[in-house]
Amino acid sequence: MLLFMTRRRWIADDSDGKTATLTGDQALHLARVLRAEPGQIFDVVANGFLHRAEVASVSEREVLFTLHEELETDSALPVHLLMAVFKFDHMEWGIEKATELGVARITPVIARRTEKHLSQAAAKRVERWRRIVREAAQQSRRSDVPMVDNPVMLKAALEEVSVQKKLLLAETEQENSLRAALADGAQSVALAIGPEGGWTPEEMKLFEAAEWNSVTLGPRILRAETAAITALAVCGALMSGVTDL
Repeated sequence: MLLFMTRRRWIADDSDGKTATLTGDQALHLARVLRAEPGQIFDVVANGFLHRAEVASVSEREVLFTLHEELETDSALPVHLLMAVFKFDHMEWGIEKATELGVARITPVIARRTEKHLSQAAAKRVERWRRIVREAAQQSRRSDVPMVDNPVMLKAALEEVSVQKKLLLAETEQENSLRAALADGAQSVALAIGPEGGWTPEEMKLFEAAEWNSVTLGPRILRAETAAITALAVCGALMSGVTDL
């Protein structure tokens, strides 16, 4: 029986187009755990492109690669996810899985019903969220890393959305399904996931004024992170082949 091994993939911390470097924990892992040596071949994402790359030098502080031919890659799912800030452990799990499912951009939203201590701590948490998406992108063999915005209030978040179709996952919606909303072959989508307790009436008016359409994932009440993962899985199944956000 033949066994085919997939090359490990890394996301460069810096690149000049001909070489790429890994630093910090990535370099330490390559040097100490994998015992990388000059001449070994890995897949390296540099400046948004995937390359076959050869190790040129190794230290625990920096691993230098020589970049060779560019390889074919899959594009990110053209979905911008607006996720109201909720309990950090659940939210971080949702962010990780959203990255694995291909989301292109995540905007953490401070909603009216976001717990006060979470609202106050969110800005300090964003670098951790960016580290999570980077690690998840690498683990899932993505050739890009999703953008994670700084946490913002809902009105400001809505002003930054400029995609073709804007869909609000709403518990009050019972007829218009996400599947039906995507049936026309949308090229780009924004999805909004509310906090525990849902959006307030005032926030719903903001969505309405910004021309968002409410959709449902079915009759069950889902946790925010479950709703995000389910919605992205549906988008991935129905938007295959779409590449532009």
